[in-house]
Amino acid sequence: MSDTYIDPITADYVQSAGDLARDPADGLANAVYLRVMTPLGSWWADTSLGSRLHELQREKDVPRVQRLAVQFVQQCLQPLVDDGRALAVDVQAEHAPGRLNLLVTITDAGQAERTFDFFIKVG
Repeated sequence: MSDTYIDPITADYVQSAGDLARDPADGLANAVYLRVMTPLGSWWADTSLGSRLHELQREKDVPRVQRLAVQFVQQCLQPLVDDGRALAVDVQAEHAPGRLNLLVTITDAGQAERTFDFFIKVG
C-alpha cells in the first residue's frame, strides 16, 4: 500500500513510492511543506504547527521583511530539530521584484541534506 503525501515542489498530493516509515525523506518533505505553508494556529489538531509567513504577504518590499521571513521559517521548523527528525535548518532569502525566494536546507537525521524552495509575495 502506498502513502499519499504533499509534493513540496508542486503542492499536489502524490503517491509515495514506498512506505513513509521506510523512506523518511518523504515524511520530512511533507513536514517541512506543511509547517512552512500552513498559517500558524490555523490547523485544528495542533495550533502550534505552521508559520507566520502569511503575515508578510501585504508588507512592503523592504530588507526588514526579508529578515522576518528567514526568522519565521526558522521558528516554524525548529520543532523538527527539537524532536530529532532534523539535525539542522538553514534558511536563505533571495530578493526578486515583488517576491522573496526562500531556500531551506534541512540536514536530516541521516546526515543527508535536502533543499526546498518556497516563495512569498511582498509589496
